Amino acid sequence: MVKYLSPEWMELNKQLAADFPETPGATARLQYVVTGGPDGEVRYHHAIENGQTTELALGDDPDAEVTLTASYDDKVKIDQGELDANAAFMQGRVKVSGNIAKVMALLPLTSKPEYQEIQDQMREQTEF
Repeated sequence: MVKYLSPEWMELNKQLAADFPETPGATARLQYVVTGGPDGEVRYHHAIENGQTTELALGDDPDAEVTLTASYDDKVKIDQGELDANAAFMQGRVKVSGNIAKVMALLPLTSKPEYQEIQDQMREQTEF
């Protein structure tokens, strides 16, 4: 088991996503800000190129095109599959700033069976 939002969690996510199928056009540099966690605010970034993860690490990405901000509780619910990320956005529980078109370009990824498989494996191996 890896601790949620830890460097080991990021590495596990990268490993599981290594064979994700290419999806032309699904490219973005995302900055995540998770507030109110047990260890305080956590910031991490995720670079995706044509559907494939090229970077996922703690810290800030000065080249991020989009910033997604959520409370720790809501982010846990999203990553545990209890709260749909799109619904959270529509309800104002996830704040998005920057190039929203980049986020929209990633939506096809979430409907792929491989994406759901990765999410299930992450849940099984994560200590929330």
